[in-house]
Amino acid sequence: MIRFLQKDNRLIKALLVVVIGAASVSMVVYLIPGLTQGDSTSPDTFAVVYPHWYSKYLASGDTVTQTEVSRVTQQQLAARGPQYANNPMIVNLFEQQIGQQLVQQKVLLQQAARLGIKATNDDVINYLRTGENGAVLFPDGKFIGKDAYAQLISDRLNMSVTQFEDGIKENIAITRLQALVSDGVTVSQQEVREAYRKSNVKIKFDYAVISADDVLKSINPSDSDLEAFFKKNAARYNNAVPEQRSITYFAFNTNDLPGGIPQPAPQAIQAWYNQHQSEYQQPEQARARHILVSVAANADQKALAAARAKAESILKQLKGGAKWEDVAKTSSDDPGSKGSGGELGWAKRGQMVPEFDNAIFTQQVNAIELVKSQFGYHVVQVEERQQAHTQTLNEVQPQIQAALMSQAVAAAQQSYATQLTSEAVKNGLAKTAAAHKLQVVTTPLLARDGIISALADSSALQTKAFTVKQGDAPQDASTGEGYAVFQVAAIQAPHAPAFADWKAHVLDDFRQEQLPQMMAAKTKALDEQAKNMNDLAKAAKAAGAKFETSQLVGLGDQVPDFGAVGQVSPELFDMSVGNISGPIDAGRTGVVVRIADKQEPTADEIQKHLDQTRDQLLAERRQEAFSVFLSNAINDYQKHKQIVLAAKPKTAQLPGM
Repeated sequence: MIRFLQKDNRLIKALLVVVIGAASVSMVVYLIPGLTQGDSTSPDTFAVVYPHWYSKYLASGDTVTQTEVSRVTQQQLAARGPQYANNPMIVNLFEQQIGQQLVQQKVLLQQAARLGIKATNDDVINYLRTGENGAVLFPDGKFIGKDAYAQLISDRLNMSVTQFEDGIKENIAITRLQALVSDGVTVSQQEVREAYRKSNVKIKFDYAVISADDVLKSINPSDSDLEAFFKKNAARYNNAVPEQRSITYFAFNTNDLPGGIPQPAPQAIQAWYNQHQSEYQQPEQARARHILVSVAANADQKALAAARAKAESILKQLKGGAKWEDVAKTSSDDPGSKGSGGELGWAKRGQMVPEFDNAIFTQQVNAIELVKSQFGYHVVQVEERQQAHTQTLNEVQPQIQAALMSQAVAAAQQSYATQLTSEAVKNGLAKTAAAHKLQVVTTPLLARDGIISALADSSALQTKAFTVKQGDAPQDASTGEGYAVFQVAAIQAPHAPAFADWKAHVLDDFRQEQLPQMMAAKTKALDEQAKNMNDLAKAAKAAGAKFETSQLVGLGDQVPDFGAVGQVSPELFDMSVGNISGPIDAGRTGVVVRIADKQEPTADEIQKHLDQTRDQLLAERRQEAFSVFLSNAINDYQKHKQIVLAAKPKTAQLPGM
């Protein structure tokens, strides 16, 4: 289905714009190092923030709860996708960061309270009415009602109205504090002009590139050098060879099940159908194809008339017998369907934009009509339509049979694995395998992430095998197509390798250790030669370096083999045409640059963008001022031990904590 014909859920998007909790604070968020550890708090406490040094003795601090931290974390991760929300490591890391943000928020709210800054219920109502959610909560200026409002907050944010509105009050208070702290910040006219000039200078440059990969290949130590490196770094290689284990097992798959593959009985299929009929409800749907003549949103009457005339010409061609596939390919402006003859597949009622939806559910089947929507003119043909109905048992029997068979096979495999494991515990692997005509296999030593090629999926077996001891009773593990019953046959502890066995790894380590020094030396030599010769191209050729010329680029642009110019070497924008830079470390390359051209914004361009630049620069300066205010406040709180962390983080502490 083409995306632009489908409706979006603007209600959810609009509601989520409301800023909640830690995500609302307009400030630079950084981790607070060295928080005091406390032990007199409740299990649900993440941290306590005390407004005064003596507040600890009065037990009058503001608490950040673990429940609140988890809620905000899940809310933010859910917006990023289930792959984040369901990853325990990411969740733990985010919880620490969110907890730190909420602690900072408490500090700011206490600072606001000291200065008499607060927000009222009227402020909240005004925020909701005039903010980005006004159209959602006050459609046509009328409130949606308390019940609908509460349900919306509960469904979308998993919060009560009180929690939601308290969060808004806190955000308003912090915003007002930020305004108080930073409103005195100003920027001069000269600063604004210089800021625009610097951010809009463009340069074109020649550059010679020394590749780290090429330098690595040139580092070829002797065996004696490598062996000396190996001995010198013996501690690095103490456990270089990880623990390995040999596993003895026998395995079975579906074909080995006693009695063969279980087949579901007709009665079971009928019972499943009866229990799951709601899943087989088919809504009214239509299958259509179209050819789009697109129209820009701001098109004038002349453009509209031209588009309609083109659409009517297409309509005439099709009614005259022209092939849809040919006309769609040459005339349709829908890139998603033109290659397949305009076919859109099946669509349910309400799935398309209103005009198109109405056409495909009211137009006669096989008739070709002209329809106008917000995207332009559509030549539409409804190819087939189905009324809402419940699929019959005959229609869905194959998928029910497959589902029941899958369940039965899984249950039979698990039961057989349990039986074989019990027998193996009593009689041993070899006798049990022989009794059931299965083959015993003993693997060579394997690492934890090793692969047993004879099994479809050995990951579960490998994981279990590294959690038991040698000689423990047999266990079973899934293999993807059945089960294996196994025991650990041998364990080799982590150990240092012999130099001869590890030589290739030692060579890689040696090269990586030498690389930074070699890159710096080669780039410096290239730079000196380019300046002595006053010719970068000749110096690059003599050094065997690649020589390139950039396009005209600005601070934020990327250049191949160089990277983001403004990040790697912003000083290039201050150089004059013809100047040769010093050696530049661009990560995996060493670079020397010669400025070939430079274009500065004109005085008129600077004047034209003066107000916009001033606003941007002023916002940055005010943010910096507020960040300094927050940093000083945090430092003062730490100095007087007014921030107490309830317990150590679940995971390793992040840098700076």
